[in-house]
Amino acid sequence: MNDRISQDVLSSLCEQVKKNNRIDPTFNEKYHVKTGLRNPDGSGVMAGLTKICSVHGYVISEGEKEPTDGKLIYRGIDVRDIVSGAAAEGRFGFEETVWLFLFGELPTAEQLEHFQSLLAICRELPEYFAEDIIIKTPSKDIMNKLQRCVLGLYAYDDNPDDTSLMNVLMQSINLIALMPSMMVWAYQVKRRHFDHESMFIHPNNPAHHTAEFILSSLRPNREFTDVEAKLLDLCLILHAEHGGGNNSTFTTRVVTSSGTDTYSAIGAAIGSLKGPRHGGANIKVMAMLEDIKAGVKNHKDKGEIKDYLVKIMKREAGDGSGLIYGMGHAVYTLSDPRAIILKENARSLAHEKGYGDDFDLLEAVEELTPEVFAEFKGDTKNICANVDLYSGLVYKSLNIPPELYTPIFAVARTAGWCAHRIEEIATCGRIIRPAYKAIMKKREYTPISER
Repeated sequence: MNDRISQDVLSSLCEQVKKNNRIDPTFNEKYHVKTGLRNPDGSGVMAGLTKICSVHGYVISEGEKEPTDGKLIYRGIDVRDIVSGAAAEGRFGFEETVWLFLFGELPTAEQLEHFQSLLAICRELPEYFAEDIIIKTPSKDIMNKLQRCVLGLYAYDDNPDDTSLMNVLMQSINLIALMPSMMVWAYQVKRRHFDHESMFIHPNNPAHHTAEFILSSLRPNREFTDVEAKLLDLCLILHAEHGGGNNSTFTTRVVTSSGTDTYSAIGAAIGSLKGPRHGGANIKVMAMLEDIKAGVKNHKDKGEIKDYLVKIMKREAGDGSGLIYGMGHAVYTLSDPRAIILKENARSLAHEKGYGDDFDLLEAVEELTPEVFAEFKGDTKNICANVDLYSGLVYKSLNIPPELYTPIFAVARTAGWCAHRIEEIATCGRIIRPAYKAIMKKREYTPISER
């Protein structure tokens, strides 16, 4: 379709669009506009209340924002305790986390066992869904295909528009279970259609937890170690929720507030997560890592690494954005607990799989970026590594292809999205409708003969 409009015509049209869409940035201050729904100090505008998740990265003392160690709280419980609790008992924790989000309490052993069995049963795609929705219309981008799959499920639901609690809960459980299956099918079809490689679809093993199912489904021989599965399970736990203000969750709540169906709300959230400023950042980190490896001769020389990071910020290296991906966060200041937990658990596997140098290089980026930022920008604000700095390397260590890094994020985050959709339906009742200040000047309509 791109060849339907000539480049000259398109270029001319773009110039007209740019001319009529420029807004003087000083107007934001003049009209007290909080762009990005952010306050002047970088904190988020308070848009609602939630009992699902708390993201804590600073304290306000006497009107000043003071950095503090980051905390991620799920339903009142520190995510570190959820992770360590499952690890201490040698079990998987993602399904327990999903239950916690949906029902507000930790499950008993019996409840967890039944819930895991229910999710395993619900992993099976509806009859003919794979043929009609995935195989006939393959996509190079798995996030795009996931979004289309979720929207496609509407047609397979006998009561898709019912927004009663019982129906939305049932839809939510089905979606959480189906997301890994749709992701794997979309990837396998993409391999066959675009990469000209063999497609293999394994039957569902109901004994598998979500992390085991993903690894088993992606590997031709279905083999994986318990260490690998537990590490992926950890990633799913850490990515499952991040407060109501993150872009995709806020999207879920905005779309939900209109009264629309579950599939439209979650489909919109996937579209949000797909963006490189949100869920797509881990792919950007891995591309940046390869760029640094190519541009830095001695990967152990921190001085050379630092010089190259300066080049990235000057837009002389990297992707030209001036961004050091995986560093900095809208809320966290001193530390991102997800990055700390991933780093603690990823080090040994990365070295075992032959990616020790990559790990060490990312660790150097984490150490040097605050110095580079302070010297280049003249700003001493705290900058910490975020979860994306290490998550891509974890997936690489697990032999997960890059095109699935963000989809796995979506698989995990569906639990949080569904919990927030349910809370929005149950507690809010008003359509989310912020205001925009119109600043165009009044003009008279001109007849076409006089233009």
